[in-house]
Amino acid sequence: MNEVFSEIPESSTWDVVEEVNKGWSKDKKYYIKTNEGRKLLLRTSDITQYERKKKEYESIKKLDHIDALMSRPIDFGICNHGQSVYSLLTWVAGEDAAVVIPTMSNREQYELGVKAGAILREMHDIPAENNQMSWAEYYNIKIDKYITNYKACGIPLNGVELIFNFIEHNRYLLEQRTMSFQHGDYHVGNMIVTTSGELGIIDFNRVDDGDPWEEFNRITWDASLSGYFASGRINGYFNHEVPDEFFRVMALYIASNQLSTIHWAIPFGQEEIDIMLKQAGSVLEWYDEFRTYVPSWYLSDSVGLG
Repeated sequence: MNEVFSEIPESSTWDVVEEVNKGWSKDKKYYIKTNEGRKLLLRTSDITQYERKKKEYESIKKLDHIDALMSRPIDFGICNHGQSVYSLLTWVAGEDAAVVIPTMSNREQYELGVKAGAILREMHDIPAENNQMSWAEYYNIKIDKYITNYKACGIPLNGVELIFNFIEHNRYLLEQRTMSFQHGDYHVGNMIVTTSGELGIIDFNRVDDGDPWEEFNRITWDASLSGYFASGRINGYFNHEVPDEFFRVMALYIASNQLSTIHWAIPFGQEEIDIMLKQAGSVLEWYDEFRTYVPSWYLSDSVGLG
């Protein structure tokens, strides 16, 4: 057994340990299979991340009551002779949702989105911990940072002034927004689909507290893959009664996120930058250069899906 894992209880029963090279997290991830056939997910981080990882692990425990397929916490501690912190969770078996969804019928894509929305709504029923700063104050600071970083990065984006203008005219929407538990990175890239068609939610390494509607800032990845899935996710979240204000708030978060992702992509090279620029271009098309706040891909119901 690898010395890194030797201090983890019952690691001597692990027959298979395979590194998982997916996602953007700095954690090292491993697929584990025990000698009894149990499948696990191990995440390790540098010991300097101990407090953050402990909070993350404790946050995942809050999801125990939700009846949905997702990674469940098993154990947490220190390993690698005090140099690493680990989290051990259940393994969620299935294929990447981004691969499976395009093979489904339009109605199946929509219905899977409805399930994704319903699961997210249950997560958001978990109250936020006590926060000293109001959400409006906190997120306006983030917006200012996004704008500053984008302007400093020197990467041109056609239509960026339209994004700036939309953000400035809609910051007032942040006032009085409530806060709850957040998955932190809720989109098709962190979902799987089982062989029986069940939706699974994975990768909780960005759990946080915040405005629950902010969780729709990455629905752009869902919509780029399937407008049916993205529409179902919104309708399922609101039990098919979506308030008009939601679309205005979602548009503000999506607009802000476009600036953030372009700056974020720089360390990963030109290919990632181009992907983010393309997505930002799509966002401007969906919102008719932000002359509207309801994206063009949105379907208010499933009529006509076949």
